[in-house]
Amino acid sequence: MQTPSTHTLTGGCHCGAVRYRIQLDRLVAIDCNCSICTKKGFIHAIVPPDRFELLQGRDALSLYQFNTGVAQHLFCKHCGIHSFYRPRSHPDRYDINVRCLDDVSIEQFELTPFDGRHWEDNVNSIRQTE
Repeated sequence: MQTPSTHTLTGGCHCGAVRYRIQLDRLVAIDCNCSICTKKGFIHAIVPPDRFELLQGRDALSLYQFNTGVAQHLFCKHCGIHSFYRPRSHPDRYDINVRCLDDVSIEQFELTPFDGRHWEDNVNSIRQTE
């Protein structure tokens, strides 16, 4: 349910095949330094399923999994952009790449650094921010 302070944002991949809409109460995000987030340039905004709507492109998504296989790293099979995924830290939620949102910039978000290089030692710090 949208409140007056809720931000409704859209985003997607580079070629436009994958599009989604999300709702955020606050513009907050996590900046992780793990190997995959660093290489992808992923800035995380984690939302529950009722705040995420895939508008188009389910058939354009490919899946990449590694290590424990819990995280579902989704990317567009046409342009290769990772605009969202299902994270290991919150497997029941969607993790949106802030860089793939339309008409917002990272500077509008309050960023919290996360030491993902030492994921096991630090993951509870982001699980407790819900």
